[in-house]
Amino acid sequence: MNDHVRDLASVREATDRLLAATGKLDNADVTQPSRLPGWTRGHVLAHLARNADALVNVLEGRPMYESAEAREADIERDAVRPLAVQQEDVRDSAARFDATAAAPADWSRTVALRNGVTDSASRIPFRRLVEVELHHVDLGIGYELEDLAEEFTGREIAFLADRFAGHPDVPAIELAATGGGQWRTGSTEGDPVHVTGGAPDLLGWLAGRRDGSALDTAGAPLPALPPL
Repeated sequence: MNDHVRDLASVREATDRLLAATGKLDNADVTQPSRLPGWTRGHVLAHLARNADALVNVLEGRPMYESAEAREADIERDAVRPLAVQQEDVRDSAARFDATAAAPADWSRTVALRNGVTDSASRIPFRRLVEVELHHVDLGIGYELEDLAEEFTGREIAFLADRFAGHPDVPAIELAATGGGQWRTGSTEGDPVHVTGGAPDLLGWLAGRRDGSALDTAGAPLPALPPL
């Protein structure tokens, strides 16, 4: 069962941490490339702000984005803004999300996201937490996957393993974190590929943030994962 109240508190903490870190940047830093191909740090910050508003739409029963084209256009439009404007937008949009998510609601209801994806409303705060935490790493300003809370890392590995479960392009895979934790994903047929490594490296590979070179497959080829 998802604890949306606890997750919402974690979102606030993660947002404060990101704002404190980005507050040390300057306007030139925002124009520099992020770790996401084709995106500057300004693109990442713009996306975080617009994602908060999109999740407000989700919780209030509206389409997450007007369209895929509008989503991309909004990010491109906002990516070039000065740091102070970026920070204000991230802060204000986060406050709007927090106010919406803190209101009394039926958290067992199903809500619609993008591309036909549905989920329990109770998992939306965790989805927002994932956005804030992973995109903080994507900024490339000293926050790494190893800095993420162990509980968060395990939950996100489980979430991504579930996302790839049964995917026609993913073979059977058994994941094992060296510090503890096991997950299965991909096909339900055939002998699984055993992939072992530190939890941050497993998360990085599943989330498309690392190439998996630090993982052990006992000599088997590391499966290629489709984009998220």
